[in-house]
Amino acid sequence: MRLFPFRALRPVPDLVSHVAAPPYDVVDTEQARRLAAGNPFSFLHVSRAEIDLPAGTDPYSEAVYEHAATVFREFVRRKFFVRELMPCIYVYLQQKGNHRQFGLVGCCHTDDYVDGTIRRHELTRVEKEADRARHTKAVAAQGGPVFLMYRGKREIDALVESAVAREKPLYDFTDEDGVRHAVWRAPDPAAVEAAFREVPRAYIADGHHRAAAYVKTGAEMKAANPAHRGDEPYNRFLAVAFPAAQLRILPYHRCVRDLGGLSGGEFLERLGKAVRVERTGGPPDLSDGECGMFFGGSWHRIVLPVPQEADPVLRLESSILQDRVLGPILGIRDPRSDPRIGFAGGVGPSELERLAAGGEAAVAFAMRPVSVEQVMAVADAGLVMPPKSTWFDPKLRSGLLIHTLS
Repeated sequence: MRLFPFRALRPVPDLVSHVAAPPYDVVDTEQARRLAAGNPFSFLHVSRAEIDLPAGTDPYSEAVYEHAATVFREFVRRKFFVRELMPCIYVYLQQKGNHRQFGLVGCCHTDDYVDGTIRRHELTRVEKEADRARHTKAVAAQGGPVFLMYRGKREIDALVESAVAREKPLYDFTDEDGVRHAVWRAPDPAAVEAAFREVPRAYIADGHHRAAAYVKTGAEMKAANPAHRGDEPYNRFLAVAFPAAQLRILPYHRCVRDLGGLSGGEFLERLGKAVRVERTGGPPDLSDGECGMFFGGSWHRIVLPVPQEADPVLRLESSILQDRVLGPILGIRDPRSDPRIGFAGGVGPSELERLAAGGEAAVAFAMRPVSVEQVMAVADAGLVMPPKSTWFDPKLRSGLLIHTLS
């Protein structure tokens, strides 16, 4: 794969903790509005520009994209950002509690996405791709990096360690969720670039819609440029590449709002014929092929029949639960679109109990987190994960390092 240095536009150090913001797609409009309230520097004013427009504004209206471009230009004019003099690659540390992960920030080539060097595990929705593509073209910048992972290489680890040991961090701050973010310039970007040429492939961990939008924007700008050379900024997209072994995936639970017309007794009877059910005194410790269930005020362990298929998707617990329970018993035929099912990512059993007690879930299924190896196996097979399978934590920040297209 290719990871290129770039001349980042980045916040001045005194403002970085105010500018850097959660990704646009982990907050809705009201959450973004609350997070940005009283903070005129937040990148959410760019990435979720509808928060500055009248309540009820369609977030996909042209006015929103125009406002995003206006705000971004104003941020630049008011010198919230500085421009690197030379192309750089950056080391990016995220630390949450005892968990630490070191990534390298640079630009990937859109061709590596198109030809499958950068692999996907998730379907994208056309309307969400179109939204970010319109936003990217309006702002002429990529402020949210694509979150990549790769099978680690000792040579790259050594370059990261050298940068952290030798260089003073450009930034080092803790966000509102208690996540530490630190950024260093890699002292030898050419060495990093050369080391990544020995990485055969990378995988999108998070940011499938962002990646698709950046590639779409690049293709459109290429088609509109009769003097296209191939080295224009639109041929590349902003990314952070982490060694897969350093990453943490949290569970993504399933919450079903009703029993699809079944009584509680009927549900348990049919469930017992499909899977093995064991009542437990509390949230169960889970092994391979198991999930938890909170129903009727009690916790249960569900032992799922794991098929001997070679298909890595069919062996996922979320797939087995869908095929054995959610579909045939509860009538959830398409979990991507059925309004009766909700998903709770990165939370513990107490949150599932709260959702059930509040009437938001008639039954909640506690899932084990998938592994990075499972995700990469699915992508290598050219398949897609079931919806809401991966909750990578912590999330990247937007507005921290920006790749401009002009």
